[in-house]
Amino acid sequence: MPEDDSTRRQFLGRVGSGTLGLALSRTHPAWAHRSERTQELLVYVGTYTTGKSEGIYLFRLNLSSGELTHVNTTTGVVNPSYLTLDPQRRYLYVVNEVTDFRGETGGALSAFAINRKTHNLQLLNQQPSLGGAPCYVTVDAAGRFVLVANYLGGNVSVFPIQRDGRLGGAVDMDQHQGSSVNPNRQNGPHAHSIVLDPANRHAYSCNLGTDKIMIYRFDSKKGTLTANQQPWVGLKPGAGPRHFSFHPSGRFGYVINELDATITSFHCNPATGTLKETQTVRTLPEGFSGTNTTADIHVSPSGKFLYGSNRGHNSIVVFEIEDRTGKLKLIEHVETGGRTPRNFALDPTGTFLLVANQDSDTIVTFSINPSTGRLKPTGKVAQVPSPVCLKLFA
Repeated sequence: MPEDDSTRRQFLGRVGSGTLGLALSRTHPAWAHRSERTQELLVYVGTYTTGKSEGIYLFRLNLSSGELTHVNTTTGVVNPSYLTLDPQRRYLYVVNEVTDFRGETGGALSAFAINRKTHNLQLLNQQPSLGGAPCYVTVDAAGRFVLVANYLGGNVSVFPIQRDGRLGGAVDMDQHQGSSVNPNRQNGPHAHSIVLDPANRHAYSCNLGTDKIMIYRFDSKKGTLTANQQPWVGLKPGAGPRHFSFHPSGRFGYVINELDATITSFHCNPATGTLKETQTVRTLPEGFSGTNTTADIHVSPSGKFLYGSNRGHNSIVVFEIEDRTGKLKLIEHVETGGRTPRNFALDPTGTFLLVANQDSDTIVTFSINPSTGRLKPTGKVAQVPSPVCLKLFA
């Protein structure tokens, strides 16, 4: 269901600052050693810890069957709602989606070292995120900086990664300004994501509250964000841009709009970082009249297909990507087998799609037809309290 800003504040307020520094791993006895990379992948799962969740969950994904097996749980981590890995898979960076950290208004960012043998997590350090309710985190391609979107803070911030994986203090922050037409969700700026282009030259931040995608030039040596020559691109009033995904070629980009359940396609200029809108399509089937908000979006590794999640309709929408123009053609809607599909992930081989059903406490695995892009349930379902984010790696 849609979530207005007051509801989000109340939800996060129940968490408070919590014991953000505690991180203890409980290893699953069935995990004795790491298998061949060709046989399985590992999956870190970020959650909300206001209910039964204990923190960050680790699973192994069988690439033959699609089955998920629990490995361990890192406990004592408050609201680790979104995760990212450094390029070398040595460190995990996590936003703590709270509104109070160490007695100050704002959220937090946590750095963990990954044990190469057990994949247990060891907390290295934490930094204030410089804004309330941080909801998105990414690492640049060189593995030198972490970029964060603060939802209630309405800004984006950048942190340097030190030689041991720890995070230094923020080197840059850009405060967004403005509002839009939805009084419950767009009364001010709400940065919902920040991603880098494949060349690591430009950063794009979707702001749900202002109906804009902010565009920056990214200095990969200093970590600074500078307004691009085209500083932003606007979406339809009330659209609510949430997440942005690039085509592997870098020529096309796609934003999923949370509030009006659409996906907007762009032609991207890798040299200048500019975006030019080419198409907007609905994520819902004709005739659906219920309440719905969208959440996540991903392009397949092949670049042939695009997937988006619907919360309310509880489905994944599948599109074919036209090779020359990047425009989208609807293929199907597939029920996710649970309620409120938040984040989902495609494995790097293009074999499986995993969906995190936040309100039914499940992760459901689908097989992907490589020719058509269509999804088919494998029958494999893992139980995880309040799953929000999935990060797959070898």
